[in-house]
Amino acid sequence: MTDSQRTAIEDRVVELLRTVFDPEIPVDIYSLGLVYKIDLADDGALSVDMTLTAPNCPAADFIVEDVRLKLESIEGVTSVVVNIVFEPEWTQDMMSEEAKLELGFL
Repeated sequence: MTDSQRTAIEDRVVELLRTVFDPEIPVDIYSLGLVYKIDLADDGALSVDMTLTAPNCPAADFIVEDVRLKLESIEGVTSVVVNIVFEPEWTQDMMSEEAKLELGFL
């Protein structure tokens, strides 16, 4: 995989993560700061570490499946693993300025 292919795939990953929403929050998971790590291997295997706003989030399965399906659609991605992690614990400080504004925290 060339550097330009890697960059294009990584840009597409972020673009698609910005289309995934928790049904209870009108802000995408990327802007909320829920995505901790995106790792793209040379063979196209994609691994994403993300968290949830709360460990008992009722929409967890829906969100993870939405992430997986969208990322699997990217040309050049051969597999997708979505890891839910709770370290570090998510806080509102991890949100983008845009997300804080949208949710009325600014």
